[in-house]
Amino acid sequence: MNSLLNTLLKQLKTFPDTPHYRVAYSGGCDSHVLLHALVALRDQLPVTKISALHINHGLAEEADRWAAHCENVAADLGIEFQTVEVDAMGQAGESPEAAARQARYHVFAEQMNAGDGLLLAHHQDDQAETLLLQLFRGAGVRGLAAMPRCVDFSSGWLARPLLGMSRQQLRDYAEEAGLRWIEDPSNQSAEFDRNFLRHHIIADLLPRWPALSQTLARTAQHQSSAGKLLDELAQMDLGTLSGSRAACLSICGLKQLSKERQDNVLRYWIRLRGILPPSTVQLQRIHAEVLSAREDAQPQVDWADSMIRRYRNDLYLLSTKSNIAQSMSWDLKNNLNLSAERHLTIKQQRGLGLKASLQGRTDISVRFRRGGELCRPAGRRQTHRLKTLWQEWDVPPWEREHIPLIYIGDEIAQVVGYCLCEPWQATAEEDGLVVTEFV
Repeated sequence: MNSLLNTLLKQLKTFPDTPHYRVAYSGGCDSHVLLHALVALRDQLPVTKISALHINHGLAEEADRWAAHCENVAADLGIEFQTVEVDAMGQAGESPEAAARQARYHVFAEQMNAGDGLLLAHHQDDQAETLLLQLFRGAGVRGLAAMPRCVDFSSGWLARPLLGMSRQQLRDYAEEAGLRWIEDPSNQSAEFDRNFLRHHIIADLLPRWPALSQTLARTAQHQSSAGKLLDELAQMDLGTLSGSRAACLSICGLKQLSKERQDNVLRYWIRLRGILPPSTVQLQRIHAEVLSAREDAQPQVDWADSMIRRYRNDLYLLSTKSNIAQSMSWDLKNNLNLSAERHLTIKQQRGLGLKASLQGRTDISVRFRRGGELCRPAGRRQTHRLKTLWQEWDVPPWEREHIPLIYIGDEIAQVVGYCLCEPWQATAEEDGLVVTEFV
């Protein structure tokens, strides 16, 4: 068996089981080799389906011709083919490379079915280039780990089975197999960072250090191992930092850690929420402006669509996108959509929640705080200002305007998630309506 085929087969066997290999197929030499080799190994694989997915960025005049070429190759190999057109122009200030990459991965994620394996043709030289690009950007351990070999992705997983092979090995295979591939002229343009690095930096280093790509790829593996150890440490630290409310961190607990461990656990905590971690400068601001602030202060640090805030001894990670719903009527008969992400659900249960006899009334509404609201929580003799109750319940100020208030006429009947109000709660002998919020 060809050495590339043998290496590829060994790599594929280390990946999770899947019913479907989807190959990201640009039509270039690397992805053509991966697709051709995968089909050559088809009889030795447990996978029942192999397909090619081509992204037409529409940036080159030849884009449609390239898509047609890819479709013909897939037909010759006897596999399914799909092409998706994307807008890869990007926004003002965004690099063309980043915009195209974001568009590609968005399509990849959309096309995945449960358990699918997406295979990319990145190789050892790509890995070396990625490490150097990250180094020039001042990346930390995770960035210097470059591209992972296999990770969870969308509803399946993504893998790069050729990371241990060089560009030349793939080219040798392609020529030996008589493959015809696309040569994108933009790959020669030094306008793009990766091309400049490949043609003007690495090319000058290779005569002196011939094993440069292999060495840098090994360095990326070392960084990947170090990153996993840091994540394990962060996971242990996170287990000791529970705040007074769910999803919060204890600031007192954080301050017991060294500065380095604080940074590590903060980045890990933020990544767990699927949010882009803050830069080094922004992390320094979190220390200086949030963690070091007085306990009664309410500082915040923003980045991208996220922000860090504190309330008393708790650290909060929040979205900067406003999600305040408008007031709306509700007859308590069916669930209520407050927004695309927020819903009020209703469940009948005897002796709990609001009186079921309220169903069908026309004076029921869901509103949000404007200031000056009053209510009498069930079991209390006195009416209280809602502001006083927020403070009693330790509700952070920025959350208060987002909490649904169920009104009967002009009286608050329920502060969702916190209390029922007199005289609207069901007694033990009455049918009740339990209202909860689902986000």
